[in-house]
Amino acid sequence: MLPGFVPTRLRRTLPLLGALLLLAGCGPRPEPAKPPGPPPPPPRTAWPMTRGGAALSGVVARPAPARPTVLWTFTSPGPFSAEAAIANGRIYVGNDKGRLHCLDAETGKEVWHFDTGDTVAAAPAVTATRVFVSSHDGRLYALDAATGQEAWKFATDQKVSSGATLVRAPQGNEDWVLLNGYDGTTRVLRAADGSTVWTYATEDHVNGAPAVVDGRFIVFGGCDAQLHVVQLADGKLAHRIPAEAYIPASIGTSGTMAFCGNHANQVVAFEVAAGKVAWTYQDRAMPFYSSPAVTADLVLIGSRDKHLHAIRRATGEAAWKFRTGGRVEASPIAFSDAVVFASTDGRMYAAALADGAERWQLELGEALIASPAFGEDLLVVGGEKGTLFALRGPP
Repeated sequence: MLPGFVPTRLRRTLPLLGALLLLAGCGPRPEPAKPPGPPPPPPRTAWPMTRGGAALSGVVARPAPARPTVLWTFTSPGPFSAEAAIANGRIYVGNDKGRLHCLDAETGKEVWHFDTGDTVAAAPAVTATRVFVSSHDGRLYALDAATGQEAWKFATDQKVSSGATLVRAPQGNEDWVLLNGYDGTTRVLRAADGSTVWTYATEDHVNGAPAVVDGRFIVFGGCDAQLHVVQLADGKLAHRIPAEAYIPASIGTSGTMAFCGNHANQVVAFEVAAGKVAWTYQDRAMPFYSSPAVTADLVLIGSRDKHLHAIRRATGEAAWKFRTGGRVEASPIAFSDAVVFASTDGRMYAAALADGAERWQLELGEALIASPAFGEDLLVVGGEKGTLFALRGPP
């Protein structure tokens, strides 16, 4: 073969080989992996009804705010003893003069207000379009969430001191409003128009909101010193479990267990499906007026003995206590690492779930009887002088 001679077949192949080599060696190189950035912030949490949801567990599945400060305050013409509801960028809270305020969550500016005929003592229940607020005037009001205009109202025979609970009907075809009245009657109403689905009557006053257990039962207590376990679907009685003394607040639940304080200075745990008491806890001769927050391990409840009590959920044994300077009548919120609660000494506190060690305290300057709520990254609590405080931790 002559020097420098390239066969025809090879001449045709070389350009293709060159192109392949170009693609292999000179194409775009993959960019180096970027170092991981900070984790995304936790999703904003809603608190759309009493104790945060139909189980009334008082639990938020995220860490507690770290050393929050006051973001804004709002002054109402009356004291606050009611818990707030927080949803859809709004805060809804009633005062002792019967006024329900709707506020912008970020600024605290009032969007609208609605006046009932008497004290609003509990959190409203909120959907995307409706707000259901109970009043000591004996009525439940269904309001337009955007404007505060009345859509319908339902009258009972006596005051309504507990908040409504919202659930989906077992058949899945409509939304129900569960309501306890001081007339001793539990009612299930259709959210659309306030018509009655069923009623269940007790023999004495009922103070707390209905809690839903296992999607099957409604549980509540009252002045007849019994836990009532009623079937959600039809209002039929499943169990009446003695509680030794009257139950002044809403029941806290988790799984198939229910927990409450009573006026015999006890905290009682119930096995709902079995219809029996699991254990009873007693520390001092002071009653528990708080509703409990219930985690996988602890039952956390305030007492008039000025302490928050942490009780082992499985056994009813004391885990730890945290002392404040006043009565703890407000219900606590259990986060994944700490419990946050209020006292009549005018302070908010956070204590570690593991051992009760103080995380922080914040002086607000007004006795705090209303239970705190958490939503839109805000802790919201009302004071006895009519100030609503919105607290937020550092980012």
